[in-house]
Amino acid sequence: MESPFLQAHGILQYIGLFLSGVCHQLPEHSLILAGRQIPLCARCSGTYLGALLGLCNLWARGRARASHLAPGRVLAVLAAFSALWAVDGLNSYYQFLTGSVALYTASNLFRLATGMGTGLALSLVIAPMFNFTFWREPDPRRVINGLGELAALVLQVAGVVLLLQTRAGFLFYPLLAADTLSVLLVLAVVNSMIVVILLHRENTAERWAQALLPLLLGSLLTLVEVGGIALLRYWLSPWLVPPTIG
Repeated sequence: MESPFLQAHGILQYIGLFLSGVCHQLPEHSLILAGRQIPLCARCSGTYLGALLGLCNLWARGRARASHLAPGRVLAVLAAFSALWAVDGLNSYYQFLTGSVALYTASNLFRLATGMGTGLALSLVIAPMFNFTFWREPDPRRVINGLGELAALVLQVAGVVLLLQTRAGFLFYPLLAADTLSVLLVLAVVNSMIVVILLHRENTAERWAQALLPLLLGSLLTLVEVGGIALLRYWLSPWLVPPTIG
């Protein structure tokens, strides 16, 4: 299926086509603000926004270099968030394919909420992995200390979900920017770890300036990956026909 943003105009068309490399962009599964579709579906928006929220919180709390995972009880809750994401995704996909309800009626509210929970979980796992890989002397603290800190993050997630449920038009461009930034940031972090490992430069950086080269290479790799998949989707779109419900 071709990206619906082929028919868009201006910056929305460029961002929409680029982000088609990471999202199916089905209109009925996407947030519509002021009559315009957000380039990421509700689930993808939630996942990347949740990850961005988690990473920003670590930075704000002075734990940008924290290299230890959260305690087991927190990891169990984060695993539950991911399980809910998987259940909601399977339920939604079944309804999409068959036109009938499996466990419950799928909705963008559930897609967004479960996506944000999983994105938050990903950020609290990826961040310590990144720090343990990059820094010569990583911060030995945990990314999060307990359920109380997790509860504060969950409240922020709930606030974002409720704000987006208003579908206020003024949120369109901030959400467009946040979605784009979060995709680039999260994938660049992962790709930068891969670059560091391939170059055998683990645990060498002492300052952010020394981490600049692998971060730039990771960012470049992200642009190539997402842009390449978007181009592939464009070329294959005549053969990618969505299923019909009989």
